[in-house]
Amino acid sequence: MTNLKLQYKPGEIEPKWQNIWEKGNIYEAKDFAKTDKYYLLVEFPYPSGAGLHVGHVRSYSSMDAYARKKRMEKYNVIFPIGWDAFGLPAENYAIKLGIHPSITVKENIDNFKRQMKALGLSFDWSREINTTDPKYYKWTQWIFLKLFEKGLAYQSEVEVNWCPFCKTNLADEEVNSDGTHERCGTMTVKRMQKQWLLRITNYADRLIDDLKLVDYSDKISIQQKNWIGKSEGATIKFQIPDHKSQIEVFTTRPDTLYGATFLVVAPEYAKANLLKLVSKEKEELLSKYIDISLSNANIERDLGEKEKSGVDTGLKAFNPAIGKEIPIWVSDYVLAEYGSGAIMAVPAHDERDFAFAKKFGLPIISVISGGNISEVAYTGCGEIIDSGSWNGLTVPKDNTKIVFDIEKKGWGKREHSYHIRDWVFSRQHYWGEPIPMIHCEVCGIQPVPEKDLPVELPYVEKYEPSGTGESPLANIGLWVNTICPKCGGKARRETDTMPNWAGSNWYYLAYLFADKLGISGFQWFDELTIPSKVEGSPISNLKLSKNEEKNKFINIFYENKKKIKYWMPVDLYQGGFEHTTLHLLYSRFIYKFLYDIKVVPTPEPYMKRRSHGIVLGSDGRKMSKSFGNVINPDQIVGKYGADTLRLYEMFMGPFDQMVAWSEESVEGCFRFLRRLYKLFGEKIGKESDKELEMRLHQTIKKVSEDIENLKFNTVVASLMEFSNYWGDSSGLAKNDAREFIKLLAPLVPHFAEEIYQRDFAGSSSLQWFDELTIPSKVEGFPVTNELTGPQTENGKFHSVHLQEWPKYDPKLIIESTVTIAVQVNGKLRGTINIESQVTSHKSKVLVMAKENPRIAKWLEGKTIKKEIYVPGRLLNFVF
Repeated sequence: MTNLKLQYKPGEIEPKWQNIWEKGNIYEAKDFAKTDKYYLLVEFPYPSGAGLHVGHVRSYSSMDAYARKKRMEKYNVIFPIGWDAFGLPAENYAIKLGIHPSITVKENIDNFKRQMKALGLSFDWSREINTTDPKYYKWTQWIFLKLFEKGLAYQSEVEVNWCPFCKTNLADEEVNSDGTHERCGTMTVKRMQKQWLLRITNYADRLIDDLKLVDYSDKISIQQKNWIGKSEGATIKFQIPDHKSQIEVFTTRPDTLYGATFLVVAPEYAKANLLKLVSKEKEELLSKYIDISLSNANIERDLGEKEKSGVDTGLKAFNPAIGKEIPIWVSDYVLAEYGSGAIMAVPAHDERDFAFAKKFGLPIISVISGGNISEVAYTGCGEIIDSGSWNGLTVPKDNTKIVFDIEKKGWGKREHSYHIRDWVFSRQHYWGEPIPMIHCEVCGIQPVPEKDLPVELPYVEKYEPSGTGESPLANIGLWVNTICPKCGGKARRETDTMPNWAGSNWYYLAYLFADKLGISGFQWFDELTIPSKVEGSPISNLKLSKNEEKNKFINIFYENKKKIKYWMPVDLYQGGFEHTTLHLLYSRFIYKFLYDIKVVPTPEPYMKRRSHGIVLGSDGRKMSKSFGNVINPDQIVGKYGADTLRLYEMFMGPFDQMVAWSEESVEGCFRFLRRLYKLFGEKIGKESDKELEMRLHQTIKKVSEDIENLKFNTVVASLMEFSNYWGDSSGLAKNDAREFIKLLAPLVPHFAEEIYQRDFAGSSSLQWFDELTIPSKVEGFPVTNELTGPQTENGKFHSVHLQEWPKYDPKLIIESTVTIAVQVNGKLRGTINIESQVTSHKSKVLVMAKENPRIAKWLEGKTIKKEIYVPGRLLNFVF
C-alpha cells in the first residue's frame, strides 16, 4: 500500500490551504497593534492585459516571502494590493479588443485576482483599492484642487511630446532616450499645446536633498539625481544692441566667459524669440531649418558624434567680458530643455562647440591653460589665461570668486539650472480621472468646489482618442456644459483627463483607510440609481443612501490622521526600475506636497526602495508574443503547482538582475519539493546528530539574513543544501524538523502548511471540513489572527505562518572541526582536521601537522626557516 505521506500533490494541497487562509483572514493587518508595524508595499499592477506574467510573479512571490517572514518575527505587517486601472495601458487594451474599458478593466482585475490567490500571495484583501472607483479618485481630484490652490497646478501653452499612435501628449518622463513613447514604442513629435502642468520643479532641491533620508539602492538614487539634473553656475546676459533685446544664457563654466566667441540657440528658442528680429532673407532660411530640426527627436539632436548643422541668424550679441559683439547661431545640438535654450559657445573648452566652430570657421580662443586646442577641445581644469582680472585664478577652486565678480560687474548672477521640467499633467484621452476645473468666459478658470467632488467620468460610446488635441469628452455636451461655481453663468468643464500616474501618487495612503473610501457625495443627480449606459452619465452605477447629506464634505485624510501616522512611512517599497523617474519621482513629489499641507507626518513616503530584474525568455530576449517566448504562469501552476513556480522564481538568480527563463530549472525545483516531501514522511527521528543540528542552525542564520537582504536565490540554495545533509543523515529530530518547516514557510507556503498541520500541529481532523464551508469560528477549529499565543494541538488550526520565526543558537553554528590546508614552500602537500577550539593554538597545530604522515615526508631532513600560520585556514612551512 502506498504511503500517502510520501506523495506530494500540489493540485490538492494548494487550493485547500488557500481557501482556509482566506476564510480565516489570517493576513489582515490590525491598525494600532501593540507590536511593531511593518509596511511592505509592492507596486500595484495595471490590469491592462490578459493576466499576470512571470515578471509579476517574481516580484510578488519574493515580497510575499518577505512579508511572511516579518509576520513570523511578530511584526504587525500590512501587505496590501490594488489596481492601477486608469490611463493609456488600460485604454489601449480596450481599443485593441473593441470593448469599453470599464468592462475590460473589471474582467482583467477578476483574472489578476484569481491568479494572485492561486499563487498563495498573502495580501490583505480587505484593503483592496481601484483607482477607477469614483470613491477613490474623488481624492485624486482633491489633491489636484489643493495643488491649484497653492499655485502648483497651472495651465499654459507649452511644447509637448505628442504620440501619434496614442493620440495624446506625454510628459518628458514618458519618453524614452531614443524619442519613443515608453509605453507603445511610437516615435514622438514636438508640438505646442495648452496643457495643465504641476510645478514639480519647485521641489527639485528637496527631491535631491532628501534622498539622504532614505535607503534607496545607488542605482535608483543616481538616476533620480541625474533626471532632476541640478547644475550650478551663472546666468550671463548678452545684449542684442540693434534690437534692445537680450539673451540670457545659463552656463556651468562662467570661468570661460572670455573664450565665448559666439552664441547658439535651440530651434525652439529661435522660433519663439528671434524670427521676429531677423531680416527677411534670413527668416525663410531659419524657418526651414527650424521645421526640420523640430521633426527630429531630442536624442538624435543631442548625440555628440552627430554631424553639426546650423544657421547664422545675422544677429549679434554683446559679450560683456571682452567688450565685443559675437554672432548668434541656431543649431539643433542645443536643446530647449537646457537652461533657457541658449548657450554661450566656448569652442576651446567644449567638444561640441569645438566641432561646430571647426565646421563653420568660427574663432577658437583658449582661456584655460593645460591643453593643446589645435586638434581637440581642452575640457580639463587649469589656470585661467587671457581673461583680464581673472588671470592666475584656477578652476574649479576659484569659481565662487568668478561668479561674485560677474555679479559685481552686472554681467549676470549666480543660478542653478535643472534638467527636470514641470510635469505635463493633462492627457487627451478618455480613460482617466477628469480634471476638476471649470472654464467660465466671465470668471476664467475656476476649481470645482470640494463638496461637488468627485467629478465623475461619464459613459462614452466612442471613447477612442480623436487625434484633434481634444479628449473624446469634449463631444459630450450633457457632461461638458455646466454652470460656473463663482458667478452661476454658463461654463464648460475641463475635458482633458489626468495621466495614468495620478492615481498611483497616493495609493499607499488609500490602503490605510480603504474601508472608509465609501464616504462620498455626488452632485449631478437626484436619482437614487445612476444609469451606466446613458451617454454622458456617470460610469459608476453607484447607489446613494437616502440619508446621505448631499453637501457635506468629510476630508478622509484628516479623518484618518491617526492611521496615517501609525503606518507611514512605508518601510520597504519594491517595484520596477523602469519607474524610477516616473511613478517613484512623481509620488515623492506629491507626498512632499501633502507633507507641506500637513496631511502626512513625514517628509518621505518610502524609507527603503528596491527594484527587481526582469525575466527574459528562454532565448535571452525580452518576453514578447512576437518572439513566441511568453510564459503563462497559469500553465506552470497547473503542471507543477504554485509553490514550485514561487521557488523557481526566487531561485533563478539575484533578485535585482535580469534572468532568463529555464523550464529545466522549474522541473528541478519540483523534484526538490517532491524529495523534501518524502524526507518529512520518512526521516524524522528522535534526535539529530550533532553535525546535522549544526547545519540546521547555520541554515537558520543564513536564511534569516538573506531574506532580509533580498537574496532569495541564496536562500533557496541554503535550503537545498540542508536537505541534502538531511537526506544523507540517519534522521532529523522532530523539533528540528518543525524549525526547518518554518524556514520553508515563507517561500513555499502551501507545502509548509500541509506538513506543519499534518506532522506538528496535531490537526489531522482538518479533513472533516468541506472546502466550501470551512468556518473560522467553529468550536475546535479557531483560525487565529493573533500574532502571539501558544500553539494549540488537537485539531485546532494555528497556521504555520503565524508561528514564531526560528532562532539560531550562536554556539551551534560553529563548526566542530576545521580543515586546514598545509603547504611546503607554498605548494599544497595535504590537509589536517582539527577541533575548532584548537585553531587558536599555533603550537598544537604545528605538532599535528608534523605528525601527519602525508606531510611529514615533505619535512624530513629539512631545516624549517619559517612557519606561516593563518588561523583556521592555512599553514605554510618555508625552508
